[in-house]
This record gives sequence, structure tokens and C-alpha cells, in this order.
Amino acid sequence: MPSVTNEAGAPVNTPVLAVEGLVKSYPLHRRGVFRRTVAAELRAVNGISFSVAKGETLSIVGESGCGKTTAARSILNLVEPTAGDIRLDGVDIRDIFARNRRSEVLALRRRMQYVFQDPYLSLNPRWSVRQILAEPLRVHGHVPRGEWGDAVERLLERVGLAPEHADRYPHEFSGGQRQRIGIARALAVQPDLLICDEPVSSLDVSVRAQILNLLADLQEDLGLAYLYISHDLSSVRFLSNRIAVMYLGDVVEIGEADAIFDRPRHHYTAALIAAIPVPDPSRQPPRQAIQGEIPSAIRRPSGCVFHTRCPAALPICSNHSPPLVGSESGHAFACHNPR
Repeated sequence: MPSVTNEAGAPVNTPVLAVEGLVKSYPLHRRGVFRRTVAAELRAVNGISFSVAKGETLSIVGESGCGKTTAARSILNLVEPTAGDIRLDGVDIRDIFARNRRSEVLALRRRMQYVFQDPYLSLNPRWSVRQILAEPLRVHGHVPRGEWGDAVERLLERVGLAPEHADRYPHEFSGGQRQRIGIARALAVQPDLLICDEPVSSLDVSVRAQILNLLADLQEDLGLAYLYISHDLSSVRFLSNRIAVMYLGDVVEIGEADAIFDRPRHHYTAALIAAIPVPDPSRQPPRQAIQGEIPSAIRRPSGCVFHTRCPAALPICSNHSPPLVGSESGHAFACHNPR
């Protein structure tokens, strides 16, 4: 990546991934006698923007159903985005997928890889680990066939497994070992960006720490950029440089990880942080439970999407959607009455 400096001559880390105004909506049809008509629209992602720099981890957090995974899958075109600009090192991703030229699509996918939530369902149970890790080498053709065996063994060692594991099948491994295999498969094509979709949520607590340490070590050694998706704020704080908080398809707060945890400005962010368990019964902080249920993404509330559950809502909140306003430090939040 080219070196960039600011006016003071200090190096600036240019983004590997830049997302602007990303929208993903699903039309809901009403079936008639002769044709179907669009009755409503479910907007899963509502015009979000963020960037991820080389060697940086941006975490996207929020309740289930807020649009985290849909946003990640839209970036990789696993689901086609409805609108927005997505660029990888300045290259228009949506344009490449629209042209659908195999060589261009494969070159792009080599640079962006996905680590799935369930390490068992993401692996082919009929293939050995050797076949699983050799498949991306075959598809992308960046490693000569005669070197596949050595490449597979190096990948296994990179993620903390032994070369003899190559001839075993997924059901012969623990959950943590299977996730290591999933990470090794993502690393097989030497990507610049890893999208990690709740990679530790299905693992035991002790194993979670091992996988998080592995991800941190890989990032330091390889200079990877991570888009990390999770609802586990403890793992998010350990791994993240910056955090984006999503609610009902919107980014309501984004900033440096320490700033988000030490002084959350949005009331939704504060409630999420307050819900983190404290391993000391004598130091339990007062809970700030969020009242009510998440509104329907089909019938989104007018104004601020969080005003129906916000303890500090003002009359303006129900009528006017607050803009995502940032400060010089890069900490931005969308709230008419911030904390």
C-alpha cells in the first residue's frame, strides 16, 4: 500500500476497505391472481458508512437482527447490496461483481475472505482437512499443484495445528480446532481483509481466548485488516481498534474502542456496555436495561430509530432522524440528546 502523509508529514493509514451509504433491502411481495406486487420493504442495512485500514480491527456490534451480518455479506457480494459504494483500496467492488468476469472476481475474492460463525457447518464433512485447505489453492491457482502439500502443512502450523491433522475429517476435531481450520482456509489465498462473523460465539470461554489470541497474532504477523462482527463486547474490546454500533440497520455510534467503552455518547451503546457481566459480585454496577422490543424493520419508527426504547428521548426524536455527527477525534454518534 502506498505511503500517505498528512499536512504535518505524519504517516496516515489509508483504508483497505471503504464503505459509503451501504443499503440492503428486501422487497416483500403480495401475491395476486395474475402477478405479484411489492407490498412493503424490509431494510436490513440503512445507508451505513465506515472504513477499515491496513492492520486495523473495526468491530460491528449490536443486538441480533441489527444488520451486522447482512452488511458483511453485502461487502463480499454474498448477498447483492441494494445501493452504496464499496471500495477495496479504491477499486469499486460492486462494479467488478456487476461485470462478472471470472478472473477479476477471483482476484478480488483472494483479497477478502470470510470466517464463518459455525466452524462445523462451514466445513465439508466429506472432505479431509487436506482437501478443504487445498480447494482454495486449486480455485485461485496462485500456488503450483506440486506445492499444495507443503502449503497445507504451513497453513496448519500457522493456526496452531500439526501437519498430521491434514488427513483427518472435521468431525474428528473440537470446536476450537475446527475454527482454526476455517481460519487457515481463509488465509490460504493470502488476503488483505478478513471478515470474522462471530467466530468465537459457539466456542467455550477458554477456547474463545485461544482463538482471539490467534487472530491478534495473525494480524500482527501478516498486517491483516479485520472487520469483526460480534455481540460479545468483552472479545470486541480485546481485539478492536475502533467500534461501530448498529441498531435496526443504522450505525448510531462509531469511534476508537477506548472512547466507546470509557464514554459512550449514545444511550443504546451505554446500555450494551452496562450489560457486560462483571466477575465480582461485590462490584455489580446498576443495570441499564433497555425497555421494550426492537421495532420491526418493515415498519421502522419515524425520526430516531431508537426513540421508542430510549430513556432520554425528546419530542424531536420521534420526528427528526439525528445525523451521525463526528468530532475531531473521529468519535461520531447520532443522537439529539447524547449522554
